[in-house]
Amino acid sequence: MPASPVPQSAEITRLLLAWGDGDPAAAERLMPLVYDELKRMALAYVRQGRGDRTLQRTALVHEAFLRLIDQRVSWQNRSQFYGLAAQMMRRIAIDDARRRARSKRGSEVAKVSLDLAGEVAGSESVAPVDAILLDRALAELASFDPHAARIVELKFFAGLTIEETAEVTGASPSGVKREWAAARAWLYRRIAEAHV
Repeated sequence: MPASPVPQSAEITRLLLAWGDGDPAAAERLMPLVYDELKRMALAYVRQGRGDRTLQRTALVHEAFLRLIDQRVSWQNRSQFYGLAAQMMRRIAIDDARRRARSKRGSEVAKVSLDLAGEVAGSESVAPVDAILLDRALAELASFDPHAARIVELKFFAGLTIEETAEVTGASPSGVKREWAAARAWLYRRIAEAHV
């Protein structure tokens, strides 16, 4: 998360705990405190898009927050909150890509770029890939390495840094960096195989 004052971080955690304990007003007080960070996360995802992007970051933030409000979660801290927000944004973005693919009869789906995956896999540049194909490959990765899939979700869909991802997952930054590189390379190869 961005370098925010400790009191704000503590206030976010306090409000999450109150919200988890059933205080509906806590969610209302929480939104202004997390809104900028959620917009940053949404911008990171929207920037990954290529071509026709109909999903705007403000809509993505609002939809994610609305879905988060409906969750029955025993909140622990802000890292857990932002991690779940990343999952929600991914689901919303993939649902949007599927909707657009259906409306265009599959002629064009959202394209996203696996930043730097080409370096890891030995290629100079990486062409954008189908967002739905990426989602399927990520689900496959999660079936045998859920931690790596979680790192991809946080880094790619939420735009978290290595350090922020380490905070959310409880791993070391160096471990996150290694898993991020390996997962990107695996996804790149898997998606490339699907295009053959």
